[in-house]
Amino acid sequence: MRIELDGWRLGIRFSSCHIIPEHGKCSRLHGHTYTIHSHVHGSLNEHGIVLDFEIMKDALRAIVIDLDHKLLLPTQSGHFKIETGEEINVILGDKKYLFPQEDVIMLDINSASAESLANYILKRLISEMTIPDNVTKIEIGVDEGWGQGAWVAKKFD
Repeated sequence: MRIELDGWRLGIRFSSCHIIPEHGKCSRLHGHTYTIHSHVHGSLNEHGIVLDFEIMKDALRAIVIDLDHKLLLPTQSGHFKIETGEEINVILGDKKYLFPQEDVIMLDINSASAESLANYILKRLISEMTIPDNVTKIEIGVDEGWGQGAWVAKKFD
């Protein structure tokens, strides 16, 4: 059985900006309204459900709060030179950006693409919530706007 959470309808979304240096016009600082979706696969538990919707919504909303209205800065990218302190200094080729620390979230990913964000969100979700034994797979989708996004899945034994 599969349950689904539609981030557009449930308001599980955030607005953030990013730079994808190796991707044409996306190499400029720009932003999106991102939405997170999830599919949870598994068997019915003793209460007749796969997973309580509220548990998943609360976990995803906690992640959204951290990402909302921030610069998503991938710390594993070889394209950026990042200097931290009271402010975050980002050097990308001949461009230099200076951001207040509270406006940036540094993510342990190699790109701030929808694909990498989906992986980041799934890993964080799994590390922060208890996955019930009856759950066999969790899928996370991240949309960069209506009709375009990336999905990732994790199977559980």
